[in-house]
Amino acid sequence: MMLGGFLALLPMLFGFAAVQDGDRQQQQVRRVIVGSEVILRVPVRPPVSRGQLIWDERKGPKCISTRSIRGALLSGPDYVDFMLLARQRVRARFADDCPALDFYGGFYLKPEDDRICADRDFVHSRIGGSCQIEAFRLLVPKLKSPPTP
Repeated sequence: MMLGGFLALLPMLFGFAAVQDGDRQQQQVRRVIVGSEVILRVPVRPPVSRGQLIWDERKGPKCISTRSIRGALLSGPDYVDFMLLARQRVRARFADDCPALDFYGGFYLKPEDDRICADRDFVHSRIGGSCQIEAFRLLVPKLKSPPTP
């Protein structure tokens, strides 16, 4: 009786493992080559509340390597935070004329080379709009100061 119950649950356990693998694959940056054009599909992760952390913006790089991008977070209406290798976080600020776009389903990047550069490259929404990256800002975690009584 016990063995029969276990064998009945076995397909469900394999199905659960497959769903988890599918979720993990959807959370990875995907590189697609169409003709001579490279397209990166970047998944967007929901914002995570860190409680006592705030992000201090510092001068960022002009370009970031596409191979170092691991995902993205939506942190505000006019920017996207890229999660990079070595636990770095870089904010891509959009140009002022950028419309409010829906990046929650992820977005695409079409780099000219193996880098994404400010004042050159665009973030493309899955619904068709795009915003030019105006600047990159390096984000450094900082503890919130406790409220004063």
